[in-house]
Amino acid sequence: MFRLNNETQIPEIGLGVYKMEAGKEMNDAVKYAYQSGYRLYDTAQMYKNEQALGDALKENKIPREDIFLISKVNNCNQGYEKTISSFKESLQKLQTEYLDAFLVHWPGQDKARMLDTWKAMEHLYKKGKVKSIGVCNFEISQLTYLLEHCEIKPMIAMPFHPSNTYTIDELKANLDDILADVEKRAQVSLDGKVPFTLRDKVVDGKLYVEQGIIAGCAGGGFENICAAADILKGKNIGHDAFTLSVYPASTPIYMELAKNGVLAELIGTGAVVKTAFCGPCFGAGDTPANNAFSIRHTTRNFPNREGSKIQNGQISSVALMDARSIAATAANKGFLTSAEEFDGSYSEHKYYFDKSIYENRVFDSKGVADPSVEIQFGPNIKDWPEMAALADNLILKVVSEIHDPVTTTDELIPSGETSSYRSNPLGLAEFTLSRKDPEYVGRAKAIQAAQKAIQAGNCPAEAVPELKPVIQTINKTYPDVDKTNLGVGSTIFAVKPGDGSAREQAASCQKVLGGWANIANEYATKRYRSNLINWGMLPFLIPAGDLPFKNGDFLFFPGIRKAVEEKADVIKGYTVDGDTLKEFEVTLGELTDDEREIILKGCLINYNRK
Repeated sequence: MFRLNNETQIPEIGLGVYKMEAGKEMNDAVKYAYQSGYRLYDTAQMYKNEQALGDALKENKIPREDIFLISKVNNCNQGYEKTISSFKESLQKLQTEYLDAFLVHWPGQDKARMLDTWKAMEHLYKKGKVKSIGVCNFEISQLTYLLEHCEIKPMIAMPFHPSNTYTIDELKANLDDILADVEKRAQVSLDGKVPFTLRDKVVDGKLYVEQGIIAGCAGGGFENICAAADILKGKNIGHDAFTLSVYPASTPIYMELAKNGVLAELIGTGAVVKTAFCGPCFGAGDTPANNAFSIRHTTRNFPNREGSKIQNGQISSVALMDARSIAATAANKGFLTSAEEFDGSYSEHKYYFDKSIYENRVFDSKGVADPSVEIQFGPNIKDWPEMAALADNLILKVVSEIHDPVTTTDELIPSGETSSYRSNPLGLAEFTLSRKDPEYVGRAKAIQAAQKAIQAGNCPAEAVPELKPVIQTINKTYPDVDKTNLGVGSTIFAVKPGDGSAREQAASCQKVLGGWANIANEYATKRYRSNLINWGMLPFLIPAGDLPFKNGDFLFFPGIRKAVEEKADVIKGYTVDGDTLKEFEVTLGELTDDEREIILKGCLINYNRK
């Protein structure tokens, strides 16, 4: 779940029903989605299937309180009165007394009408008919217009998760309480490995930050940077610890800022303007000083996402804010300030795209490629190692045990220092869990030697001597288990892994180190679970509570291949405890036939070779 600024909880996985027809298609989709754990259902007036979705929810007897229901106002229904009346029709069709979210589907060209629509949304929100409101498909200029005329306040997402949000006004009014709560939550994310405080940033009752970054595909947009220059006009960022860096989202934007004079205006304030670069979003460059606090218009604020390294005793933190409020903070010499406090006017520079910069530099391929031209590979580009198919039986060693409420993909495989290894699977894998469990790689490699021995036709217990008593214990109950029908590898346990960015390396790095499975109470994102599957890893689920195993234990799953093939609801496993096997159960959740085949083949690469 993500937490919105009004404390509304929104599920991370949802079913969109665009173009879905009434009857069996909608009923089956809703049924199977609900059975698979989907709790968010997204429709729109424009889809013309609100009634069908409402019928399907009723037909499948899905409790209203179990789901998060979204619809969107159609363009033809915009305007104050039409928005309210069409909302009532949506409630009737969806057979509900309220919506969890109601959105403006498209901005339209008429600003007055757009604002009237939003005022109607605010009215519905105040009346309790909808728990949250928002927009779709809005450009920055349109969002800016709404922000200037609506009651929504600029927000800040405090460390260490994008959902940890407050209005800037709320934070400033309750500074000590909120900072204390952030510090408490941080210790969960940081495992108590390093001391962390934000309350030492309070100076004369105001929150002082050491760094501001305006960057990323959204933050570094033309209008944002121009607005930042307007807010800073006639001012400077000061000469204390605070620094401001600005990254235009693209080189054409950078060039236009140079042409219209905004670049010079920003540099004159003491800000540093850099070329378009992804670094601030994934931790390459602009790493704050140790214990420093950074405010950024970028995408993530997870631990270490800004480049600090907990394993080296270093910690800094990021809060996410809008570019204008970052500029207002810079104008206030680093003291946290909302853009609402800016009482000047915006210049509203026009953006003129100059395509010559691409024509002069970027290769634009046309026609059929010349097969005689040899692709040049650098020495760091390596092939994927061979990956075996799933064996009949599986021995897994637990090589990491993580009890954080959520484990991010940043923690599974860090960004920043790993970027040069993205085309080198084994080189990249050396960084797996380096920020969370530095011993993981060594443990995984040690047990992987057994699988390599099996694939070479040798005895796994000779390659990994600690396996000998494990296999002896297994053979007491399963005498037929031997190197001909056995796979050996590693697994990790995490409460809820996979939050954050979609990088598939979070799964592939475990795989190339011999990982055969993850065991979790739940998976934070569908995409991380899908990545596990695509790399031939079993996405095991185990109920929350005391675990039947601990880090370092060996687990045995007899007949695992057959269980996957036959779609077993429950899979029996054993913890090898001395000379005994202690039984426990896991599940795999819903898997498509293709997903099962991918796991059986050992990975998507093998599957696509069929």
